[in-house]
Amino acid sequence: MSTANLPIKKGESSNELIQLVSFNLGAEEYAVEVLKVREIIRMTPITHIPNTPPSVEGIINLRGKVIPIISLRNRFSMCSTDDDQHTRIMVMDIDGKLMGFIVDGVSEVIRISSGEIQPPPSIAAGGVDQDFICGVIKHGEQLLLMLQLDRMFTSAEQDAFSNFG
Repeated sequence: MSTANLPIKKGESSNELIQLVSFNLGAEEYAVEVLKVREIIRMTPITHIPNTPPSVEGIINLRGKVIPIISLRNRFSMCSTDDDQHTRIMVMDIDGKLMGFIVDGVSEVIRISSGEIQPPPSIAAGGVDQDFICGVIKHGEQLLLMLQLDRMFTSAEQDAFSNFG
């Protein structure tokens, strides 16, 4: 387990470098560990599946493997927008399963010291459930919410996703 997954204790400092991929949903910036990201692809046609939760957009075939596609905007209770030339699918490894997450745009790979990660706020921010946030990082003039997407799903949802691929 990397240091980014561990809660940072007050006064604890470390110089371990962590690489994050930053992305945006609307005006908010988020980050996830680069090691979880398998690839970033342009939007592709999505096959919709009936009777799935609103955040499940459907499935795609990625080089012979069927993967579920999740709208992070819907999952975080944000207003839907039309896809544009910046919209991407971040294919990530979530507990050993490949899943795609639709984001408004991918910004950059950031290298930070693990000591720069502040504990998450005591209240939910930007409509994101508190459990997803594992830290806050000051990046330039902006704050990035560091997410741990494997905490986003209930065990029942994870079981349902295991039926894909």
